[in-house]
Amino acid sequence: MPPNKKYLTQSPVQRFAKISAGFAGGYAVTEAFCMALASWTHAGNVLMTLRFAGAMLWVALMILAFLARNGWKIWGLYLLLSVFFYAMIYLGNDVNPLV
Repeated sequence: MPPNKKYLTQSPVQRFAKISAGFAGGYAVTEAFCMALASWTHAGNVLMTLRFAGAMLWVALMILAFLARNGWKIWGLYLLLSVFFYAMIYLGNDVNPLV
């Protein structure tokens, strides 16, 4: 059954923004989250756990990007989340330098 055309994104720019946010932005948020969690806890346990959970998180972020109306807002959200997680990495390395 083909999709209803009124629900599909008509603008090629918005379509590109959603696709790139889903792949690149979702991957950036997933990696930043994994590294932030590893900097605050034991890295070995986190890396083995997030081997599979990270893939599921990335897929969920890809789906979220395609559900959004505006691709640039999703890009902004993913960039803000990445900056937040990178700040957590920085703070985690300052607080727990040997972990």
